[in-house]
Amino acid sequence: MMTLFISYPKCTTCIKAKKNLQNNNIDFVERHIVEENPTKEELAKWIKQSNLEVKKFFNTSGKLYKEMALKDKLKSMTDEEKIELLATNGMLVKRPILIKDDTVLVGFKEDEYNNIK
Repeated sequence: MMTLFISYPKCTTCIKAKKNLQNNNIDFVERHIVEENPTKEELAKWIKQSNLEVKKFFNTSGKLYKEMALKDKLKSMTDEEKIELLATNGMLVKRPILIKDDTVLVGFKEDEYNNIK
Protein backbone atom coordinates (compact mmCIF):
# COMPACT_ATOMS: atom_id res chain seq x y z
CA MET A 1 0.00 0.00 0.00
CA MET A 2 1.20 3.47 -0.87
CA THR A 3 2.05 5.87 1.94
CA LEU A 4 -0.50 8.68 2.23
CA PHE A 5 0.74 12.08 3.40
CA ILE A 6 -2.04 14.52 4.26
CA SER A 7 -0.83 18.08 4.61
CA TYR A 8 -1.48 21.77 4.17
CA PRO A 9 1.13 23.24 1.77
CA LYS A 10 1.64 26.47 3.76
CA CYS A 11 2.17 24.63 7.05
CA THR A 12 5.85 24.78 8.08
CA THR A 13 5.56 21.54 10.06
CA CYS A 14 4.11 19.81 6.98
CA ILE A 15 7.00 21.15 4.88
CA LYS A 16 9.53 19.70 7.36
CA ALA A 17 7.73 16.36 7.43
CA LYS A 18 7.59 16.19 3.62
CA LYS A 19 11.31 16.96 3.39
CA ASN A 20 11.99 14.17 5.90
CA LEU A 21 10.05 11.68 3.76
CA GLN A 22 11.92 12.78 0.64
CA ASN A 23 15.31 12.61 2.38
CA ASN A 24 14.51 9.07 3.51
CA ASN A 25 13.44 8.07 -0.03
CA ILE A 26 9.91 7.19 1.05
CA ASP A 27 7.42 7.17 -1.80
CA PHE A 28 4.15 8.83 -0.87
CA VAL A 29 1.01 10.34 -2.27
CA GLU A 30 0.34 13.85 -0.99
CA ARG A 31 -3.18 15.04 -0.30
CA HIS A 32 -4.21 18.64 0.42
CA ILE A 33 -6.16 18.55 3.70
CA VAL A 34 -8.45 21.47 2.79
CA GLU A 35 -9.15 20.55 -0.84
CA GLU A 36 -9.78 16.92 0.10
CA ASN A 37 -10.78 16.86 3.76
CA PRO A 38 -10.70 13.46 5.45
CA THR A 39 -14.11 11.80 5.60
CA LYS A 40 -15.83 10.57 8.77
CA GLU A 41 -15.05 7.01 7.73
CA GLU A 42 -11.36 7.74 7.12
CA LEU A 43 -11.02 9.63 10.39
CA ALA A 44 -12.74 6.89 12.40
CA LYS A 45 -10.43 4.26 10.87
CA TRP A 46 -7.26 6.32 11.40
CA ILE A 47 -8.18 7.21 14.98
CA LYS A 48 -8.69 3.53 15.77
CA GLN A 49 -5.39 2.57 14.06
CA SER A 50 -3.43 5.32 15.79
CA ASN A 51 -4.62 4.36 19.31
CA LEU A 52 -4.93 8.10 19.99
CA GLU A 53 -7.87 9.92 21.51
CA VAL A 54 -10.08 11.78 19.02
CA LYS A 55 -9.02 15.12 20.52
CA LYS A 56 -5.44 14.47 19.34
CA PHE A 57 -6.72 14.87 15.78
CA PHE A 58 -7.82 18.46 16.39
CA ASN A 59 -5.60 21.34 15.29
CA THR A 60 -5.74 23.03 18.69
CA SER A 61 -3.43 25.86 17.64
CA GLY A 62 -5.54 26.69 14.59
CA LYS A 63 -7.52 29.88 14.16
CA LEU A 64 -10.78 28.05 13.40
CA TYR A 65 -10.47 25.86 16.52
CA LYS A 66 -10.11 29.00 18.64
CA GLU A 67 -12.86 30.93 16.84
CA MET A 68 -15.28 28.05 17.42
CA ALA A 69 -14.26 27.86 21.13
CA LEU A 70 -13.80 24.12 20.76
CA LYS A 71 -11.59 23.73 23.83
CA ASP A 72 -14.69 23.91 26.01
CA LYS A 73 -17.22 22.43 23.56
CA LEU A 74 -15.27 19.21 22.95
CA LYS A 75 -15.62 18.19 26.60
CA SER A 76 -19.35 17.61 26.21
CA MET A 77 -19.23 15.98 22.75
CA THR A 78 -19.21 12.27 22.00
CA ASP A 79 -16.36 10.82 19.94
CA GLU A 80 -18.76 10.38 17.03
CA GLU A 81 -19.75 14.07 17.20
CA LYS A 82 -16.08 15.06 17.29
CA ILE A 83 -15.32 12.94 14.22
CA GLU A 84 -18.30 14.45 12.38
CA LEU A 85 -17.02 17.92 13.22
CA LEU A 86 -13.47 17.09 12.04
CA ALA A 87 -14.89 15.88 8.73
CA THR A 88 -16.49 19.28 8.06
CA ASN A 89 -13.28 21.31 7.61
CA GLY A 90 -9.66 20.32 7.00
CA MET A 91 -8.44 23.32 8.98
CA LEU A 92 -9.79 21.68 12.15
CA VAL A 93 -7.62 18.60 11.62
CA LYS A 94 -4.11 18.39 13.03
CA ARG A 95 -1.54 17.95 10.31
CA PRO A 96 0.36 16.39 8.82
CA ILE A 97 -1.15 12.94 8.95
CA LEU A 98 0.92 10.04 7.64
CA ILE A 99 -0.75 6.72 6.89
CA LYS A 100 1.29 3.67 5.94
CA ASP A 101 -0.15 0.19 6.32
CA ASP A 102 -1.40 0.06 9.94
CA THR A 103 0.67 3.04 11.10
CA VAL A 104 -0.99 6.44 11.52
CA LEU A 105 1.13 9.40 12.65
CA VAL A 106 -0.48 12.72 13.55
CA GLY A 107 1.74 15.79 13.62
CA PHE A 108 5.47 15.56 12.92
CA LYS A 109 7.99 13.98 15.22
CA GLU A 110 11.23 13.33 13.40
CA ASP A 111 12.07 10.13 15.28
CA GLU A 112 8.65 8.62 14.42
CA TYR A 113 9.08 9.53 10.75
CA ASN A 114 12.59 8.07 10.71
CA ASN A 115 11.13 4.70 11.74
CA ILE A 116 8.78 4.57 8.73
CA LYS A 117 10.13 2.30 6.03
